[in-house]
Amino acid sequence: MPGAEVIANAAVAVRDGRLIYVGPENGLPSDISEGAEFVDCDGRWITPGLIDCHTHLVFGGDRAMEFEMRLAGATYEEVARAGGGIVSSVKETNALDVDGLVAASLSRLDTLLAEGVTTIEIKSGYGLSVEGELNMLRAARKLETLRPVRVVTTYLAAHATPAEYKGRYAAYLDDVVIPGMKRGHAEGLIDAVDGFCEGIAFTVDEIRVVFDKAKSLGIPVKLHAEQLSNLGGAKIAASYGALSADHLEYLDQEGAKAMAKSGTVAVLLPGAFYAINETRKPPVQMLRDAGVSIAIATDCNPGTSPLTSLLLTMNMAATLFRLTVDECLTGATREAARALGLLEETGTLEVGKSADFALWNIKRPAELVYRIGFNPIHSHLFKGQEVSL
Repeated sequence: MPGAEVIANAAVAVRDGRLIYVGPENGLPSDISEGAEFVDCDGRWITPGLIDCHTHLVFGGDRAMEFEMRLAGATYEEVARAGGGIVSSVKETNALDVDGLVAASLSRLDTLLAEGVTTIEIKSGYGLSVEGELNMLRAARKLETLRPVRVVTTYLAAHATPAEYKGRYAAYLDDVVIPGMKRGHAEGLIDAVDGFCEGIAFTVDEIRVVFDKAKSLGIPVKLHAEQLSNLGGAKIAASYGALSADHLEYLDQEGAKAMAKSGTVAVLLPGAFYAINETRKPPVQMLRDAGVSIAIATDCNPGTSPLTSLLLTMNMAATLFRLTVDECLTGATREAARALGLLEETGTLEVGKSADFALWNIKRPAELVYRIGFNPIHSHLFKGQEVSL
């Protein structure tokens, strides 16, 4: 089913944190209703809990200075010479220990949870050393113990290289990326492995090295691909059965077909498109025609998408990329779960799944996509427990 099914006059039943009935209220089985506690939702709409399937939520500092410099006309090189860019984020992130990273990230996480987010993916990528990368993932794991949310961790050491490895990408892979992956996997910190395949980052062959090691360890992969140019990253990701390929502004038909064949989800990131003032849009119709599942996410990060609103992301996806209301809603729920390999656990309201859902003060679902800067949430539940922030 491409869209979202609507059930009028519905009932949702929960036991021990799982959904045990979803359907018309008049069809609620007596063995469930007898002795149950009833909550009248006053005709509110219920959706699955929202899922932010691509973020860089854990980091230190900010990059407001370079944002101001770019507005004044500074070039990328001028920003870098002034200490901006990813070098700034790496410095600020590595200056914090795990507890410091947790403290720096909590407000961003809370902002997302206040919009009904129940699952979030968090990447490393600003440590660029073995210990720095693993500390980011340790912080992400700790966030899950402090807030009612499901955290999926992604190892993104192949994001950039520190200054001492400039022009020596292969050495960085050998010294940092691969050893860090082994340690992180042994420590239980890594749910997936990611990389940045781009002219300013890692080549296809270098990404193969990363993915081969991930495959040998049994870790799923995903890839930042075709954001600024077309290196064929999406096709390579698909050849490894990647969970997702993300950004995709420069995706070609060959890449789209490969993704469809492998079941690799396209994760579109309108916040980054907006923040870097990009003009080339991802080929949405090509993805539809090929039968590629489409998810959307905030890409929350300090430099190119300082965005902590999945509701605004839905509006941007519709306005900038012309996704339909259904595509935005399923893109932030069902398809986002698919992009994380979690569709059997969450992302839809189906019997047996985790009771992750949100109640909204709206008259029709389109309001969740249509409004800008407004949060109509009434409440939400994670694993059957009401969330209070």
